[in-house]
Amino acid sequence: MNRLKNSFKKQNAYRIAYISIGVLFLFWILFLDSHSWLTHQELNSEIETLQQRKKNLLESIDKDKKAIEQLNNLDSLEKYAREHYGHKKEGETVFIIED
Repeated sequence: MNRLKNSFKKQNAYRIAYISIGVLFLFWILFLDSHSWLTHQELNSEIETLQQRKKNLLESIDKDKKAIEQLNNLDSLEKYAREHYGHKKEGETVFIIED
């Protein structure tokens, strides 16, 4: 009977040790390791942010390309310079009307 109790105590001690080691291992893998779940979440968030930034930059590039194409024409270049930089021809008087 005494042997049975000692055997049961040993098995129980091994079971507690295995569970403790397993829990520590899971904690280490999920939170402390360099390839942890938290690190992956942060990296995924950063990837989404960078993809959105890339999309915005590509749209900006397309918009700038269209503006460059329009400015290749001399008439549109003159119009752009008048509207944005206040350029005028010699002897011309420009009246600026503000709303």
